[in-house]
Amino acid sequence: METQDLKTLIKESIREVLREERLLLCHMLMLYVSDQEQQDLDTTFGLPQDYETEDVTDLTDWIKNDH
Repeated sequence: METQDLKTLIKESIREVLREERLLLCHMLMLYVSDQEQQDLDTTFGLPQDYETEDVTDLTDWIKNDH
């Protein structure tokens, strides 16, 4: 195996592990919301599908691209 191939493999492996660890951290930091609390939130703020497009910023692509 060439040195560059090995470096590439190591980089990809490290990125994968970091992604997994970041996801675990996000899950650990995410607060639990009971069904009653969620219902109260929905009543107060409405449902996401009812929001106007310009009121929402979708960060899915930003997160997927390692930011």
